[in-house]
Amino acid sequence: MPLNKIFLILIVCVFVNGCTETYPLLTNTYEEAIVVEATLTNELKNQKIKITKTARFEDTGIKTESGAKVIVKDNLDNEYIFEENSGTYISQTAFQILSGREYTLEITTSDGKIYQSSPEILTTNTPIQSIEPVVATNKDKGKGVQINVKSYDPTRTSNYYRYEYEETYKIIAPRWTPFKINVTGPESIELVPNSPLTRTCYSTKKSTDIILVNTNNQAEDRVNLPIRFIEENNYIIGHRYSILVRQYVESLGAYTFHKTMRDIASSSSILSPKQPGVITGNIKCINDSSKNAIGYFSINTVSSLRIFFNYSDMFPDNFPPYFNTCEDIPFLFCFRGDSCEGETMIYNLERNLMVYNSNLETKYQLVDAECGDCTSFSSNIIPSFWTE
Repeated sequence: MPLNKIFLILIVCVFVNGCTETYPLLTNTYEEAIVVEATLTNELKNQKIKITKTARFEDTGIKTESGAKVIVKDNLDNEYIFEENSGTYISQTAFQILSGREYTLEITTSDGKIYQSSPEILTTNTPIQSIEPVVATNKDKGKGVQINVKSYDPTRTSNYYRYEYEETYKIIAPRWTPFKINVTGPESIELVPNSPLTRTCYSTKKSTDIILVNTNNQAEDRVNLPIRFIEENNYIIGHRYSILVRQYVESLGAYTFHKTMRDIASSSSILSPKQPGVITGNIKCINDSSKNAIGYFSINTVSSLRIFFNYSDMFPDNFPPYFNTCEDIPFLFCFRGDSCEGETMIYNLERNLMVYNSNLETKYQLVDAECGDCTSFSSNIIPSFWTE
């Protein structure tokens, strides 16, 4: 979850718990601060840093910190300059964080304020061992697929882990047909060949939760994390499913910061027994102590792994699920008479609300668009990493 959203939750909780009557949620006092999201890794790539500003409760959207000078330095006097690009600062050249060096982030804003992080070093390089999908029963969600991530550091120097995942799934429109209807006039239509490109699609979604693991209290530095549970009737696993998991080994400081963010985001009440604690990062303004920075300059090793599985692999006796019952809706295609439904039919076709399925003379059967045309809500572009 983006940092700006977490601070909005914090403001909401303060107002909700402090008032017993309806109150216009406007910011009476406001202190602007920069919000820094910076995780640099041992991957050789153009590294990215996002810098925004805190917002008033009544503001819409997120303000970016534009026109800043952003540099990452190491203790061997190497400098990596970042350039602004669509609200994100991207390194001019590709580079990777190296073991044994200290790295510092320096941000000079357009108003001359200089923000600097504490020196950070690269964490232990611990790869993901495996990602395993298993059929399991969740006490709240019933039967489904439990996806577990496993990792192990025999040196016991990793200890603090953060995870992200990106899931991609294949969608096949269950009521697709080789023909479709084109509207040719106010009261006329024609049946034409349908494109096969509207039958199969692929959707991708990224995780939004802050997923953390601490192995300090375990006998071994070993992770066996149930990172994702998907019910057996969830259409996203109805055909073929893939998940890419990224594992970040964090420092204690970065882990503590992210844990505080997670606790704030998940706490329903700031006055609840579960207090999130004080938000502290490792970035401060070095030429104006009245200015604040929120965020953490994090130097992490990262490991990633992708797996695929089919619905038939997990539930061989089940019929693939879909999110719509896809019932046929009949329309009598005429325009004169109490039972005529031509205008309604054309309305639904022109707005891509429904698509053709079958017909018998002037009686047409339509279905909801997502049942016969997956491009109505997804993409038919096959991802570059996809395999069957």
